[in-house]
Amino acid sequence: MSREDFNQSSIQVKDIMTRALITVNLTTTSFQIAKMMEQGRIGAIIVKEKENPVGIVTDRDFAIKIAANSLPFETPAEKIMSSPLITIEHDKPISAAAEMMSSKKIRKLAVTENNKIVGIITSTDLVNQLAK
Repeated sequence: MSREDFNQSSIQVKDIMTRALITVNLTTTSFQIAKMMEQGRIGAIIVKEKENPVGIVTDRDFAIKIAANSLPFETPAEKIMSSPLITIEHDKPISAAAEMMSSKKIRKLAVTENNKIVGIITSTDLVNQLAK
């Protein structure tokens, strides 16, 4: 598959996204989040306030905001999450996801369907698809 094929592709975000989602609330501690990431073998967790998604905590957020700044493991999600949550519709082409990640300098996008979070698409998902 050439780069042109990738850009012209009819493959949609929903075709390669990860549907497994873990969500936490604003007060969930960084330690709890790290444990969930380890157990779920995932690199991102969605943060909700009540039932509304308001941010994301990624493994990179953890490394930069907790480790690099020597913050305590009791630091709540609210203090380390990336916000606002950047999303993409499930039926968009994967080229749109790649463009959004590139322009916003992020590696993970929450995927929505009917205004609900239904998954996450990562730069790794895109690279894996391109490598096929």
